[in-house]
Amino acid sequence: MKAAEQILLDLKRRIFKPVYFLSGEEAYYIDEISDYIENNVLEKDDREFNQNIVYGKDLDLSAIIGLAKQFPMMSEFQVVIVKEAQNLKELNKNASDDEDAPSSKSGIGNGVSQFVNYLLHPQPTTILVFCYKYKTIDKRSALAKSLQKNAVYFESAKLYDNQVPDWITAYVKSKNYTIGAKASFLISEFLGNDLSKISNEIQKVIINVKPGSELTPELIQHNIGISKDYNVFELQDALVKKDVLKANRIIIYFASNEKEHPTVMTVSTLYAYFSKILKYHFLPDKSKFAAAAALGVNPYFIEGYAKAAAVYNTPKLKNIFSYLKECDLKSKGVDNSGISNGELLKELIYKILH
Repeated sequence: MKAAEQILLDLKRRIFKPVYFLSGEEAYYIDEISDYIENNVLEKDDREFNQNIVYGKDLDLSAIIGLAKQFPMMSEFQVVIVKEAQNLKELNKNASDDEDAPSSKSGIGNGVSQFVNYLLHPQPTTILVFCYKYKTIDKRSALAKSLQKNAVYFESAKLYDNQVPDWITAYVKSKNYTIGAKASFLISEFLGNDLSKISNEIQKVIINVKPGSELTPELIQHNIGISKDYNVFELQDALVKKDVLKANRIIIYFASNEKEHPTVMTVSTLYAYFSKILKYHFLPDKSKFAAAAALGVNPYFIEGYAKAAAVYNTPKLKNIFSYLKECDLKSKGVDNSGISNGELLKELIYKILH
């Protein structure tokens, strides 16, 4: 299984393979690889006759293999891209086929059987690409084993939340811009770990910014729609400073804009924040870089966690976790006698601060 960067590097060097099977929960890299193939393998004039874009819900595997076996017309290659391949019925039926069983007994359908055979003897002038989004093929199946052995097989996993800021920094750098830790954090907190959404929003920011410039928090807030004063970063800052007025203003804003700031995400983010503070208390080495590595955060934030740990001792943190759990359950309707999410958040912040 290859990494996305290596696949793209090979493609840019025009090192092509007959079959690419791109799968996984994170759609960003699947789109990046398939889009590159779609837009760069063939010259524009050749695409009309030698490039087929099809969809999994419209064809079966037998028809796709039929397309792949055709020869290009006055071109070195033909390209067949199967978008939404997760909708191919044959692939969903045969998630756990036994590799060694005969197709008549194992349940391998004719289309899957043809695909396995095609992988052994692919058409060398065809580049066949499957975009199998949001899921993966069962590793026990004959098809999965054949794909891993005879094709470029790629799985794209979702990043953990604490990995997203570093991804943002690297992505911005690849576009010839820079970004600080705070700005990366703001984007990740506001947009989550959807890399496609993040990359699209960053493109909106840089379109009118001179290459080589820094994407500052102010630029991010202005162009992505993140409120300068009402965001999770500012809420955490208010909690550390015990700024009751600021914390309540932010919570009231969250409650009135729940679509952008759902209660479940606010509680989840606070839980992750206080978990890091608790972990900081027990670190044997609290030096900047050692603590950053242990907490899985940028070193820029360690001073903030140190200040928070001085404010919230371990007994208080234990109580905070119980408050967070109670708020989370009530926001989901458990033991809640009609209290709104806004009121639940106000009560949560009051308990944390007092």
